[in-house]
Amino acid sequence: MEDHIADRSDLRGDCERCFGLCCVALPFAASADFAIDKAPGTPCPNLQGDHRCGIHAKLRPSGFTGCTVYDCFGAGQHVSQVTFAGQDWRTAPREQARQMFDVFPVVRQLHELLRYLAEALTLPAARSVHPELSRALARTEELTHGTPEQLGALDVGAHRQDVNELLLRTSELMRSGARGKKKERRGADLMGARLKGADLSRANLRGACLIAADLTGADLRGADLIGADLRDTDLTDADLTGAFFLTQPQVNAARGSAGTRLPESVVRPAHWAAGL
Repeated sequence: MEDHIADRSDLRGDCERCFGLCCVALPFAASADFAIDKAPGTPCPNLQGDHRCGIHAKLRPSGFTGCTVYDCFGAGQHVSQVTFAGQDWRTAPREQARQMFDVFPVVRQLHELLRYLAEALTLPAARSVHPELSRALARTEELTHGTPEQLGALDVGAHRQDVNELLLRTSELMRSGARGKKKERRGADLMGARLKGADLSRANLRGACLIAADLTGADLRGADLIGADLRDTDLTDADLTGAFFLTQPQVNAARGSAGTRLPESVVRPAHWAAGL
């Protein structure tokens, strides 16, 4: 278990071991994030025969920003190589291919939970709930190894709710030093908010809408950012040191600079330097 927690490579997308499932299974609509409409179960026209993206190097200028901020948390290769034992949807019977597309979003949710649980188990302040977190991680991992039929019938919403209770307790322990009501921003609508230089250290920003918000120079140290919508959020020179439950897709969706301080769990997006 300790090795699994330390090595989280299985919770990062590995397109080389996947059959382009996210490019087929998931739908998208023409918008600021996608240049075209695509129905679920229909291959993206940019998907090539070798399961690679034909415009991967120019997704943003081509109008497919949404693809650059998506991560399956390793669900793609798990469904491809484990659940369906290397069976390619292109050559599989139609019903089995459809089953792959149905199972993929379920496993993606489970892998996202695994990612949060694995992180929670690295947080010293949450040590008192580590035993419960470990059991939840083991149970979630067990679910990912279910058969296609079991995964298709799984009430993943109920499991998410159970895990979320533990993640909430983890958050409370991590933010125990926060003071004042200003720290409670759970689910807040902060779209376009002017929060330049704001003190949001140890704030509860779970599920907050921060689309296009100005957080230039803001203090987000030790903040809970699980599920926060950071699309086009300006994090220039903001300090997110110790922020937790922050994922790479969230960071990729935001704007930042060389002066933005990030937790070790994520990396600085290449497009920040390019100003895109």
